[in-house]
Formats: sequence, C-alpha cells, structure tokens
Amino acid sequence: MTVLSSRPVRTGQAASGLRAPGLDWLLLLATLALVVLGTLLVWSATSTRADLTGGDPNAYLRKQLVNVAIGLVLMVAVLATDHRWVRILAPLVYVASIVGLVLVLVAGSTVNGSRSWLQLGGMSIQPSEFAKLAVVIGMALVVAERTERRWGRGVRSLEVVAMLLIAGIPAVLILLQPDLGTMLVLSATVFGVVAVAGAGRRWLGGLTLGAVGGAAAAVSMGVLKPYQVDRFLAFTNPGLDPRGAGYNTEQARIAVGNGGLFGQGLFEGSQTRSGFVPEQHTDFIFTVAGEELGLVGAGIMILLLAVVIWRALAISADAGDLFGRVAAAGIACWWGFQAFQNIGMCLGIMPVTGVPLPFVSYGGSSLFAGMLALGLLQNIHLRSSGTVPARLLGTTRR
Repeated sequence: MTVLSSRPVRTGQAASGLRAPGLDWLLLLATLALVVLGTLLVWSATSTRADLTGGDPNAYLRKQLVNVAIGLVLMVAVLATDHRWVRILAPLVYVASIVGLVLVLVAGSTVNGSRSWLQLGGMSIQPSEFAKLAVVIGMALVVAERTERRWGRGVRSLEVVAMLLIAGIPAVLILLQPDLGTMLVLSATVFGVVAVAGAGRRWLGGLTLGAVGGAAAAVSMGVLKPYQVDRFLAFTNPGLDPRGAGYNTEQARIAVGNGGLFGQGLFEGSQTRSGFVPEQHTDFIFTVAGEELGLVGAGIMILLLAVVIWRALAISADAGDLFGRVAAAGIACWWGFQAFQNIGMCLGIMPVTGVPLPFVSYGGSSLFAGMLALGLLQNIHLRSSGTVPARLLGTTRR
C-alpha cells in the first residue's frame, strides 16, 4: 500500500488558488543579490593587498567568479534532480562528508590554527562546510523515513537519538580539528532540526544543558587551543588584550564605525585599503560593507539575508512532506545562526570564531555548500507548489 504525505498535495495554481507554481523567485533573487554584492566586496578587500594577490588586483575577483559559476551549476543540478533521488543520495552525501572530515584529520593542512582544509590540486576544500548540509539532510531523512512508516504519528525518542547520532559523528570530527566556529553553527542547526521535527521540551532542555556541559568539558580537557580560549576571554573583556586576542574585534569595530551612514564608497575604505582588518575578504567581509557602504548598505545586506532565511522558513512551512519540512527548516537555522555569528563578531557582540558570511564571503566550499542548499530549497518548493507532477511526490514503502 502506498501512503502519501499527510499534507494535501497541491497540483498547481488552480488547485491552490493562492499562488502560481514555479521557483521561489524572491529567494533566488535575494540570494543572487548577496552573491553579487559579496563578489564586489571581496574584490574591494583584496584589490590593494599585494601580499594576497601577488600584485594582480583582479586575482580574487576572477577566483570568486569561478566559484560563483560552479555554485550556480551545483544549484541547478540539485534543483533539477527528482526528489526521490535526493532522498536516495542523502546517505551517500552524508558518508562522503564523514570521509572528507576524516581525511582532513589525516592529511589536511592547517590554516589559522585549525586543520580544516584539503588541498586538491590548486583548490582548497573545507569538508566541514559540506558537513553542515549533510547533517541537515541526514537528520531529515532519518526522522522522515521512520515517521512515515508509522503513518505520521509524531517523532519518538528513538528518532531523536538517531538524529543526534547522525549529527554527533561529524561534530566530534569537527571538534578534533578544532573548528570552533563550525561547531557552534552545527550545534545551533541540530537544535533547530530537532525542534522542528517535533521533539519534546525535555529533549530541547537536555540538548541545551548538554551543549553547556560539553563546552565546559572541552575547555577543561584542553580540546580547545589556547588562542580560542583567549578569543572568548577577549570577548567578555574587549580591553583585555587589544593588541593580541582582541585585535581582530577592535579593528573590525573601527572599520564598521568609519562607514557612518552612507559609507566611504566602494574601494575607498581606509581600513580596508590599509589591510588593518585580518581575513577581511573571508570572515570579516561585513566590515567592508560597513566601512564602504555605511549603515544603509550594510543594512540592505542584512535585509537580504533576512529575506533568504524567511523564504527558507516559508518553504519549510509549506512543504508537502516531513523530509522537506525538516530539511528546509534546518537550512534556515544553519544560515540564520551563521549570519548572526559572522556579523556579531564584526560588531563585537559575538566571540571571534572564524565562520564565513553565507553567500558573501570569499571561498569555494562555503559558497558551494550554500548553493547546493539553495537548490534543495527550490526543489522542495517546486514539489510543494505543484510544479512537480503528483505522481512524483513523496511516498512511503509498503
């Protein structure tokens, strides 16, 4: 016997009467606007940095354009894939991410104190970026498969444990690098997925207490490196070490403050052109927006990010099956917390942990993972809005 999703199937505009089927254009356009803006900011942040570009002011512009082109291809590939194959391939994606994280610990290169990168020819890959997406779809698949077999009677403790095991393996590998920023983002994402899946308050409270206890244990057992602990101490007391652990935050706040209301102009930021802010084209890309585009330009960027997250949540709410609902919500949690963490550390309201700003920061791995997630969101939206024929909608086994 074949069982359809518990939600009604929308087969087009005539059936729903509310909207035309097709892509979520607002999500797509807001994301592309972020990508274009981010490319310009990366260009500005690197054009005067001969130590990065080797004297070629357009070097990072070309690299980022290549990243964008690859990302768009990945997005279209996932968007066009039959959703049944998305679910079939989900375990392979998860296993591939685990293999990548293991390879990083065995043969990865260390950047800024963290062994997080694999060198493949002339390209650097950060497997932990792809692990975020792999964890989201892995957890969504587990809860969807088991719940659908019970005719949608709600999530049980066994499913919650299975989801936490799915997330726990890559989390441990990421902590061993150690990549504290990705670990924080992953933890927030897992919490959001478990909440959306329908876990009880006891589970959510237990996860919160477990996260606090795990953080304390990581510090006491020396899992975190001294510079990471110093960053947290500098966050609690910004004046503690302004030339050391607090230097990044201090320079970032100066750069953002220089921008005023309308900014100093693209390619004209004094802090940016002088190279005072470390990693400004990656982790601290928001400082370029703050200095060169001002409060107005940085505010527009935040608004675009808010639109992207809102549309991801809307797609989750409208999803026709549990897998789509949980996966879309998990992606929204991932992007939302990562954007908050990145912008927060530039403003001094969050500790410096080194995470990129989604769709804006330079880097292939982050952009590729983000575009894959964007393709998955559009895939879920197409299926839910009725563009995909009803016979292709999610079913369970006999």
